Amino acid sequence: MPATPAWPPKSTPRLFVEQTLVEGASVNISGNSAHYLMGVMRLKEGAPVKLFDDISGEYLATVSNMGKRDLDLTVETRLRDREVTPDLWICQALIKKDRFDWVAEKSCELGVSRFLPVLTARCVVDKVKDDRLRAHMIEAAEQCERTALPQIAPLTRLEAMLQDWPADRSLYFCDERGGEPFLQAIGYGPGAVLIGPEGGFNDSENATIRAHPCATPVSLGPRILRADTAAVAAISVWMAKNGVWADRRLQCSTDLACKAEGEA
Repeated sequence: MPATPAWPPKSTPRLFVEQTLVEGASVNISGNSAHYLMGVMRLKEGAPVKLFDDISGEYLATVSNMGKRDLDLTVETRLRDREVTPDLWICQALIKKDRFDWVAEKSCELGVSRFLPVLTARCVVDKVKDDRLRAHMIEAAEQCERTALPQIAPLTRLEAMLQDWPADRSLYFCDERGGEPFLQAIGYGPGAVLIGPEGGFNDSENATIRAHPCATPVSLGPRILRADTAAVAAISVWMAKNGVWADRRLQCSTDLACKAEGEA
């Protein structure tokens, strides 16, 4: 007897929507998303689509009506709750547009909860478009099956960021001039990683950051990394010790221990 096909299929397209999702709701899809579903995926009425809203989680919907340039989806059932994200912020000084967008995209993929653009003395640009950053994050979340998006904070000057810094959040200052090995410096609890611009922080900024009571200068190793590489490396190290990666590792260890105990 043939196996029953999985539902929904692995090929089911997945979209982010601004509308808060609930079972039974109707969602209208237009613009580029409608072109993708109708022109690229060639969906027909009754076809499944996964939706997520960054609020209530991920839902399974089906195509209920198709127009020439838009289509309606009916939300049927919730597949997953919104995921719990590790409490890590990335404070990224402005760098060239394409590389800054890339950092935003990878921050979403890696599970950062908040993205803070920072303006420093050596930044080569002085503006950032939140809508463009959000678009990159949404695309990454759609492809990587994320159900949560990082919050994007307003562009802030370094001095203002440090002045308003919450006392209960560790600030790991990735400094090419040297510091404690990052893996050893990471503690448990709310954290943030501070990455400088292409030219690094100037002497005054470096001294100000080091003097902050929540800041810990850290080293990412013997190699000088570009700003975008340093951001992804730092996030990955923090996640390995204090994020969902660590949780999964501990869970695997517990599962293996339980299995061994059962076999004994």
